[in-house]
Amino acid sequence: MKVTIKEVAREANVSPSTVSRVISDSSQISEETKERVRDAIKRLKYKPNAIARSLANRKSRILGVVLPNEAQDLITNTFFIQAMKGMSKYAQNKKYYITYAFSEDEKAELEYINNFITSNLVDGICLLRARTDDRSIKYLKETQFPFVVIGRPEESENLLWVDNDNFQATYNLVNELVKKGHKCISFLGAKKDWNVTKDRFKGFKVACEINGISIQDKNFVIMDDFNEQEGINGTIKLLENITPTAIIAEDDVLAFGILKVLNERKIKNIDVVGFNNSPLAELQIPPLSSVDINSEELGYHATKILIDFLENDYTSINHYIIDTKLVKRESFK
Repeated sequence: MKVTIKEVAREANVSPSTVSRVISDSSQISEETKERVRDAIKRLKYKPNAIARSLANRKSRILGVVLPNEAQDLITNTFFIQAMKGMSKYAQNKKYYITYAFSEDEKAELEYINNFITSNLVDGICLLRARTDDRSIKYLKETQFPFVVIGRPEESENLLWVDNDNFQATYNLVNELVKKGHKCISFLGAKKDWNVTKDRFKGFKVACEINGISIQDKNFVIMDDFNEQEGINGTIKLLENITPTAIIAEDDVLAFGILKVLNERKIKNIDVVGFNNSPLAELQIPPLSSVDINSEELGYHATKILIDFLENDYTSINHYIIDTKLVKRESFK
Protein backbone atom coordinates (compact mmCIF):
# COMPACT_ATOMS: atom_id res chain seq x y z
CA MET A 1 0.00 0.00 0.00
CA LYS A 2 1.34 3.43 -0.98
CA VAL A 3 2.64 5.57 1.89
CA THR A 4 1.11 9.07 2.06
CA ILE A 5 2.66 12.37 3.07
CA LYS A 6 0.33 12.47 6.08
CA GLU A 7 1.79 9.19 7.35
CA VAL A 8 5.30 10.60 7.03
CA ALA A 9 4.20 13.73 8.91
CA ARG A 10 2.72 11.59 11.70
CA GLU A 11 5.89 9.49 11.91
CA ALA A 12 8.12 12.60 12.13
CA ASN A 13 5.68 14.47 14.40
CA VAL A 14 5.39 17.45 12.01
CA SER A 15 2.70 18.82 9.68
CA PRO A 16 2.24 17.63 6.06
CA SER A 17 3.29 21.10 4.86
CA THR A 18 6.58 20.77 6.74
CA VAL A 19 7.23 17.44 5.00
CA SER A 20 6.59 19.17 1.65
CA ARG A 21 9.05 21.89 2.53
CA VAL A 22 11.70 19.39 3.57
CA ILE A 23 11.25 17.59 0.25
CA SER A 24 11.76 20.90 -1.58
CA ASP A 25 14.74 21.68 0.71
CA SER A 26 13.21 24.90 2.01
CA SER A 27 15.63 27.18 3.85
CA GLN A 28 12.83 28.00 6.32
CA ILE A 29 13.02 24.53 7.92
CA SER A 30 15.69 23.79 10.54
CA GLU A 31 18.32 21.14 9.89
CA GLU A 32 17.14 19.20 12.91
CA THR A 33 13.58 19.00 11.53
CA LYS A 34 14.86 18.14 8.06
CA GLU A 35 16.87 15.24 9.45
CA ARG A 36 13.88 13.92 11.40
CA VAL A 37 11.61 14.07 8.35
CA ARG A 38 14.20 12.47 6.06
CA ASP A 39 14.64 9.62 8.54
CA ALA A 40 10.87 9.07 8.52
CA ILE A 41 10.86 9.07 4.70
CA LYS A 42 13.56 6.39 4.67
CA ARG A 43 11.87 4.22 7.30
CA LEU A 44 8.51 4.31 5.53
CA LYS A 45 10.08 4.15 2.04
CA TYR A 46 8.00 7.13 0.97
CA LYS A 47 8.26 8.24 -2.66
CA PRO A 48 7.16 11.85 -3.22
CA ASN A 49 4.71 12.50 -6.01
CA ALA A 50 6.42 14.57 -8.71
CA ILE A 51 3.32 16.69 -9.41
CA ALA A 52 2.73 17.40 -5.72
CA ARG A 53 6.39 18.33 -5.32
CA SER A 54 6.19 20.84 -8.16
CA LEU A 55 3.10 22.42 -6.62
CA ALA A 56 4.93 22.68 -3.29
CA ASN A 57 7.81 24.51 -4.96
CA ARG A 58 5.61 26.98 -6.78
CA LYS A 59 4.66 30.24 -5.06
CA SER A 60 1.01 31.23 -5.10
CA ARG A 61 1.72 34.94 -4.38
CA ILE A 62 -1.32 34.83 -2.09
CA LEU A 63 -1.38 35.82 1.57
CA GLY A 64 -3.98 34.42 3.96
CA VAL A 65 -5.46 36.81 6.52
CA VAL A 66 -7.34 35.29 9.46
CA LEU A 67 -9.78 37.75 11.00
CA PRO A 68 -11.27 37.31 14.50
CA ASN A 69 -15.03 37.22 15.03
CA GLU A 70 -15.10 40.93 16.00
CA ALA A 71 -14.06 41.87 12.46
CA GLN A 72 -17.42 40.75 11.02
CA ASP A 73 -18.94 44.08 12.11
CA LEU A 74 -16.81 46.11 9.73
CA ILE A 75 -19.14 49.13 9.80
CA THR A 76 -18.82 49.75 13.55
CA ASN A 77 -15.39 48.28 14.19
CA THR A 78 -13.42 49.95 11.42
CA PHE A 79 -9.97 48.94 12.71
CA PHE A 80 -10.08 45.79 10.64
CA ILE A 81 -11.19 47.42 7.38
CA GLN A 82 -8.50 50.09 7.75
CA ALA A 83 -5.86 47.43 8.47
CA MET A 84 -7.02 45.43 5.44
CA LYS A 85 -6.77 48.56 3.31
CA GLY A 86 -3.11 48.96 4.31
CA MET A 87 -2.46 45.28 3.60
CA SER A 88 -3.98 45.50 0.15
CA LYS A 89 -1.96 48.60 -0.71
CA TYR A 90 1.42 46.97 -0.10
CA ALA A 91 0.38 43.58 -1.49
CA GLN A 92 -0.83 45.18 -4.71
CA ASN A 93 2.47 47.03 -5.12
CA LYS A 94 4.30 43.72 -4.84
CA LYS A 95 1.80 41.86 -7.09
CA TYR A 96 0.50 39.70 -4.27
CA TYR A 97 -3.14 38.82 -3.63
CA ILE A 98 -4.93 38.47 -0.30
CA THR A 99 -7.58 35.99 0.76
CA TYR A 100 -9.55 36.55 3.97
CA ALA A 101 -11.15 34.13 6.42
CA PHE A 102 -13.44 35.03 9.34
CA SER A 103 -13.10 32.80 12.39
CA GLU A 104 -15.85 32.42 14.99
CA ASP A 105 -13.45 31.23 17.70
CA GLU A 106 -9.94 29.89 18.30
CA LYS A 107 -10.88 26.39 17.12
CA ALA A 108 -12.19 27.71 13.79
CA GLU A 109 -9.12 29.90 13.44
CA LEU A 110 -6.84 26.88 13.78
CA GLU A 111 -8.87 25.02 11.16
CA TYR A 112 -8.51 27.90 8.69
CA ILE A 113 -4.78 28.07 9.33
CA ASN A 114 -4.37 24.35 8.84
CA ASN A 115 -6.37 24.48 5.60
CA PHE A 116 -4.26 27.37 4.33
CA ILE A 117 -1.06 25.45 5.02
CA THR A 118 -1.99 21.97 3.83
CA SER A 119 -3.68 23.17 0.63
CA ASN A 120 -0.59 25.15 -0.49
CA LEU A 121 -3.06 27.96 -1.15
CA VAL A 122 -1.03 30.74 0.48
CA ASP A 123 2.64 31.65 0.89
CA GLY A 124 2.18 33.31 4.28
CA ILE A 125 -0.42 34.11 6.92
CA CYS A 126 -1.34 37.28 8.84
CA LEU A 127 -3.09 37.21 12.23
CA LEU A 128 -4.83 40.36 13.44
CA ARG A 129 -4.47 39.87 17.19
CA ALA A 130 -2.32 38.12 19.77
CA ARG A 131 -3.73 36.46 22.88
CA THR A 132 -2.36 34.77 25.98
CA ASP A 133 -1.05 31.27 25.29
CA ASP A 134 -2.01 31.74 21.64
CA ARG A 135 -2.58 28.32 20.07
CA SER A 136 -2.56 29.72 16.52
CA ILE A 137 0.85 31.34 16.98
CA LYS A 138 2.16 28.20 18.66
CA TYR A 139 0.93 26.03 15.76
CA LEU A 140 2.42 28.32 13.11
CA LYS A 141 5.76 28.31 14.96
CA GLU A 142 5.74 24.52 15.18
CA THR A 143 5.00 24.12 11.47
CA GLN A 144 7.55 26.83 10.64
CA PHE A 145 5.09 28.40 8.22
CA PRO A 146 5.72 32.09 7.42
CA PHE A 147 3.40 34.41 9.34
CA VAL A 148 3.11 37.89 10.83
CA VAL A 149 1.02 39.16 13.74
CA ILE A 150 -0.62 42.54 14.13
CA GLY A 151 -0.20 42.72 17.87
CA ARG A 152 2.60 41.95 20.30
CA PRO A 153 3.09 38.20 20.76
CA GLU A 154 3.96 37.01 24.27
CA GLU A 155 7.24 35.52 23.04
CA SER A 156 8.24 37.79 20.17
CA GLU A 157 11.80 36.56 19.56
CA ASN A 158 12.27 35.40 15.95
CA LEU A 159 8.65 36.25 15.12
CA LEU A 160 7.38 38.84 12.65
CA TRP A 161 4.99 41.34 14.25
CA VAL A 162 3.69 44.91 14.04
CA ASP A 163 2.03 46.91 16.80
CA ASN A 164 1.69 50.23 18.58
CA ASP A 165 3.36 50.86 21.92
CA ASN A 166 0.03 50.31 23.67
CA PHE A 167 1.49 50.66 27.14
CA GLN A 168 3.00 54.07 26.31
CA ALA A 169 -0.09 55.29 24.46
CA THR A 170 -2.35 54.70 27.47
CA TYR A 171 0.30 55.97 29.86
CA ASN A 172 0.48 59.24 27.90
CA LEU A 173 -3.31 59.48 27.78
CA VAL A 174 -3.60 59.25 31.57
CA ASN A 175 -0.99 62.02 31.89
CA GLU A 176 -3.09 64.20 29.55
CA LEU A 177 -6.13 63.66 31.74
CA VAL A 178 -4.16 64.37 34.92
CA LYS A 179 -2.90 67.66 33.44
CA LYS A 180 -6.52 68.67 32.95
CA GLY A 181 -7.17 68.02 36.65
CA HIS A 182 -8.70 64.55 36.62
CA LYS A 183 -8.12 62.56 39.80
CA CYS A 184 -10.72 59.80 39.39
CA ILE A 185 -10.12 57.94 36.13
CA SER A 186 -11.71 54.65 35.04
CA PHE A 187 -10.79 52.10 32.37
CA LEU A 188 -13.24 50.07 30.29
CA GLY A 189 -11.73 47.27 28.19
CA ALA A 190 -12.55 43.85 26.73
CA LYS A 191 -10.94 40.50 25.92
CA LYS A 192 -8.72 40.10 28.98
CA ASP A 193 -6.63 37.42 27.24
CA TRP A 194 -5.64 39.72 24.36
CA ASN A 195 -2.18 41.23 24.75
CA VAL A 196 -3.36 44.65 23.57
CA THR A 197 -5.78 44.71 26.52
CA LYS A 198 -3.02 43.76 28.94
CA ASP A 199 -0.67 46.44 27.58
CA ARG A 200 -3.24 49.25 27.58
CA PHE A 201 -4.50 48.38 31.05
CA LYS A 202 -0.96 48.20 32.39
CA GLY A 203 -0.19 51.64 30.92
CA PHE A 204 -3.34 52.99 32.59
CA LYS A 205 -2.54 51.46 35.96
CA VAL A 206 1.14 52.47 36.06
CA ALA A 207 0.40 56.07 34.99
CA CYS A 208 -2.29 56.40 37.65
CA GLU A 209 0.01 55.05 40.35
CA ILE A 210 2.85 57.41 39.36
CA ASN A 211 0.42 60.34 39.49
CA GLY A 212 -0.77 59.34 42.95
CA ILE A 213 -4.17 58.06 41.80
CA SER A 214 -5.32 54.97 43.67
CA ILE A 215 -6.65 52.21 41.40
CA GLN A 216 -9.08 49.72 42.92
CA ASP A 217 -11.31 47.05 41.34
CA LYS A 218 -14.17 49.56 41.09
CA ASN A 219 -12.04 51.77 38.79
CA PHE A 220 -12.02 49.35 35.86
CA VAL A 221 -14.16 46.81 34.03
CA ILE A 222 -12.97 44.27 31.44
CA MET A 223 -15.83 42.95 29.31
CA ASP A 224 -16.04 39.84 27.13
CA ASP A 225 -16.28 41.46 23.68
CA PHE A 226 -15.63 44.65 21.72
CA ASN A 227 -19.03 46.05 20.79
CA GLU A 228 -21.34 48.92 21.73
CA GLN A 229 -23.63 46.80 23.91
CA GLU A 230 -20.67 45.67 26.00
CA GLY A 231 -19.72 49.34 26.31
CA ILE A 232 -23.21 50.05 27.64
CA ASN A 233 -23.14 47.12 30.07
CA GLY A 234 -19.64 47.98 31.26
CA THR A 235 -20.52 51.63 31.86
CA ILE A 236 -23.59 50.70 33.90
CA LYS A 237 -21.41 48.39 35.98
CA LEU A 238 -18.79 51.13 36.50
CA LEU A 239 -21.34 53.75 37.55
CA GLU A 240 -22.84 51.39 40.15
CA ASN A 241 -19.65 51.65 42.20
CA ILE A 242 -17.93 54.90 41.25
CA THR A 243 -18.50 58.29 39.62
CA PRO A 244 -15.32 58.92 37.63
CA THR A 245 -14.42 62.27 36.12
CA ALA A 246 -12.97 60.52 33.05
CA ILE A 247 -13.28 57.12 31.36
CA ILE A 248 -10.70 55.59 29.01
CA ALA A 249 -12.24 53.08 26.61
CA GLU A 250 -9.87 50.52 25.12
CA ASP A 251 -11.71 50.78 21.79
CA ASP A 252 -14.05 53.31 20.19
CA VAL A 253 -16.88 50.76 19.94
CA LEU A 254 -16.87 50.52 23.74
CA ALA A 255 -16.74 54.32 24.00
CA PHE A 256 -19.88 54.56 21.82
CA GLY A 257 -21.69 52.58 24.52
CA ILE A 258 -20.27 54.83 27.25
CA LEU A 259 -21.55 57.97 25.53
CA LYS A 260 -24.98 56.39 25.03
CA VAL A 261 -25.35 55.71 28.77
CA LEU A 262 -24.07 59.17 29.74
CA ASN A 263 -26.47 60.83 27.28
CA GLU A 264 -29.46 58.78 28.49
CA ARG A 265 -28.65 59.69 32.09
CA LYS A 266 -27.90 63.31 31.15
CA ILE A 267 -24.41 63.10 32.68
CA LYS A 268 -22.20 65.82 31.18
CA ASN A 269 -19.23 66.07 33.54
CA ILE A 270 -17.37 62.86 32.57
CA ASP A 271 -14.70 63.06 29.85
CA VAL A 272 -14.47 60.04 27.52
CA VAL A 273 -11.56 58.97 25.31
CA GLY A 274 -11.41 55.94 23.03
CA PHE A 275 -8.86 54.15 20.87
CA ASN A 276 -8.68 53.60 17.08
CA ASN A 277 -10.08 56.98 15.92
CA SER A 278 -12.93 55.36 14.02
CA PRO A 279 -14.60 57.49 11.28
CA LEU A 280 -17.75 57.17 13.41
CA ALA A 281 -16.05 58.86 16.38
CA GLU A 282 -16.70 62.41 15.16
CA LEU A 283 -20.38 61.54 14.54
CA GLN A 284 -21.03 60.75 18.21
CA ILE A 285 -22.79 63.09 20.62
CA PRO A 286 -20.55 64.67 21.73
CA PRO A 287 -17.87 63.92 19.10
CA LEU A 288 -15.52 61.36 20.61
CA SER A 289 -11.86 62.07 21.36
CA SER A 290 -9.76 59.08 20.39
CA VAL A 291 -6.19 57.82 20.09
CA ASP A 292 -5.42 57.25 16.42
CA ILE A 293 -3.45 53.99 16.20
CA ASN A 294 -2.86 54.32 12.42
CA SER A 295 -4.63 51.06 11.55
CA GLU A 296 -3.79 51.39 7.87
CA GLU A 297 -0.09 51.69 8.69
CA LEU A 298 -0.29 48.60 10.88
CA GLY A 299 -1.71 46.60 7.98
CA TYR A 300 0.73 48.07 5.48
CA HIS A 301 3.83 47.26 7.53
CA ALA A 302 2.55 43.81 8.51
CA THR A 303 2.28 42.90 4.83
CA LYS A 304 5.63 44.51 4.06
CA ILE A 305 7.56 42.59 6.71
CA LEU A 306 5.94 39.31 5.67
CA ILE A 307 6.57 39.77 1.93
CA ASP A 308 10.15 40.89 2.63
CA PHE A 309 10.64 37.63 4.50
CA LEU A 310 9.05 35.56 1.72
CA GLU A 311 11.25 37.18 -0.91
CA ASN A 312 14.40 36.70 1.18
CA ASP A 313 14.74 40.45 1.56
CA TYR A 314 14.88 39.90 5.31
CA THR A 315 17.06 42.02 7.59
CA SER A 316 17.56 41.94 11.35
CA ILE A 317 14.28 43.90 11.70
CA ASN A 318 11.51 41.54 12.75
CA HIS A 319 8.95 44.08 13.95
CA TYR A 320 7.65 47.64 13.54
CA ILE A 321 6.20 49.96 16.19
CA ILE A 322 3.65 52.35 14.68
CA ASP A 323 3.14 55.79 16.24
CA THR A 324 -0.14 56.86 17.85
CA LYS A 325 -1.70 60.31 18.17
CA LEU A 326 -4.46 61.66 20.42
CA VAL A 327 -7.20 63.35 18.38
CA LYS A 328 -9.14 65.68 20.67
CA ARG A 329 -12.85 66.37 20.14
CA GLU A 330 -15.66 67.58 22.39
CA SER A 331 -15.74 64.49 24.67
CA PHE A 332 -12.32 65.58 25.98
CA LYS A 333 -10.75 68.88 25.09
